[in-house]
Amino acid sequence: MNLPSDFISSLRPILGEYIELFLSALNEDSHVSIRVNPFKRHRNPMKFSSTAEPVPWSECGYFLKERPAFTFDPMLHSGYYYVQEASSMFIGHVVKQLYEHPVTCLDLCAAPGGKSLALLSALHKRSLLVSNETVRQRANVLSEILTKFGNPEVVITNNIPKDFTAFSHFFDLILVDAPCSGEGMFRKDEIAIQEWSADNVKTCAARQKNILSDIWPSLKTGGILIYSTCTYNTSENEENALWAANELGAEFIEIEIDPAWGISPSVTQGVIAYRFFPHKTKGEGLFVTILRKTRQEISEAGFITKKNNKKSSVLIKDSSDYSRLIRNPDLFNFIESGEHIVALPKKILE
Repeated sequence: MNLPSDFISSLRPILGEYIELFLSALNEDSHVSIRVNPFKRHRNPMKFSSTAEPVPWSECGYFLKERPAFTFDPMLHSGYYYVQEASSMFIGHVVKQLYEHPVTCLDLCAAPGGKSLALLSALHKRSLLVSNETVRQRANVLSEILTKFGNPEVVITNNIPKDFTAFSHFFDLILVDAPCSGEGMFRKDEIAIQEWSADNVKTCAARQKNILSDIWPSLKTGGILIYSTCTYNTSENEENALWAANELGAEFIEIEIDPAWGISPSVTQGVIAYRFFPHKTKGEGLFVTILRKTRQEISEAGFITKKNNKKSSVLIKDSSDYSRLIRNPDLFNFIESGEHIVALPKKILE
């Protein structure tokens, strides 16, 4: 693997004497892993492999000895399992430790959908997940993946982060799996290597700060934001995490992990984070930090910001005109919001 010299130089302060082990691991084949859908257990999607090994930080994850022909497996297309990189499954482990009660959750940068599937499996069954993707074409892929999964407690949106300022202090939990320089995908994606540059790292770090600034008002005070990337450098990881804690008003949260998993801690003092390196864990690169919002935003005039209620939402009492448009209409309330009619599960609105 022909890696950029600037990339290797940037990792030496992080990895120190383990840099050669890391570089050697990048030249090995990546691991094949899947997540089984816990909501579709009446068939066994593991029939093609009797030697699957559990992913230690995921109740639904499995490593496979080899990569089968997934494209031709009807179980995949029926949503019985999803081909997902093992490190990404760690998000489900995080969420299970954070909440045991129903929450309203936003997956801001959700496509293609793997982390949204992990959230749906980990969240309380009466939670609501808003799964968002900015790029319309990717949002269509996201919609297809989540539809196959078969869990109705999800709303799929196609918005930029700033659009969510209309939902001031609305979400209990937000996942920002931020667009990044993709260093953690070098072993799986040669294009990621070709597109990497030190300037691109700086561009990504700045864009990530903008995303965090735009979405922060939508998080409740006391709510939790999980920030993750699939990259290794500190500019997009620890430095952005510290910036968010200091500038936006947050505290770091620690969760329990098993030392045997090989997950590394933050490389920056004052930051609690979880790092996946391929020479220590069976997975690709991942950085995760967990931030609890400790203060409300203050406007330039010195006032605490409040929700801007420009549009009111009205419950439709006679929904007969809309009931025929969806399955199981008795399970939903129909809401008129501006020029749109929205169907929301009744158990979420109780």
